[in-house]
Amino acid sequence: MNLEAFQNRVLPAKNKLFRFALRFLGNEEEAKDVVQEVFIRVWNGREQMNEVENWEAWCMRITRNLSLDRIRSINRKQTQPIEASFDVKLETLTPHESTEAHESMQKITQLIAALPEKQRQVIHLRDVEGYSYNEICDILEIDMNQVKVNLFRARNAVREKLMKINAYGL
Repeated sequence: MNLEAFQNRVLPAKNKLFRFALRFLGNEEEAKDVVQEVFIRVWNGREQMNEVENWEAWCMRITRNLSLDRIRSINRKQTQPIEASFDVKLETLTPHESTEAHESMQKITQLIAALPEKQRQVIHLRDVEGYSYNEICDILEIDMNQVKVNLFRARNAVREKLMKINAYGL
């Protein structure tokens, strides 16, 4: 891989890599460091990378592994609020609607954060980042059935808990 290929294939994924690392680490500076380390590893290993089919998925896998390593080393885990991952336009809403939307996003963020790790990763990659099932398989190194089952369970858990909260006002 030469510099031009690196710029065209790898660098366009930097925002997704950053958001993915930020979701794991909960700290912007740590996430930036992880993304920078991903780029360094990709560049240093560029000679052996001719067999990589999906560069973005491969970079996401490296990001995941480095983020998990960093979490283990500093022994902490936080997540960024989910509304920061979406470009939600609240200007057209009334103050009441805006407050309700903000509270709903906070509830959803808390519900997703309470999910088991694998479910949390799959729902983030699919519903927040928009990756395909095949790309999620590559990133998380799991088979298609596990992706589908974890996504189904994660969505159901969030839906059921949100319905209980909204039904009972808890």
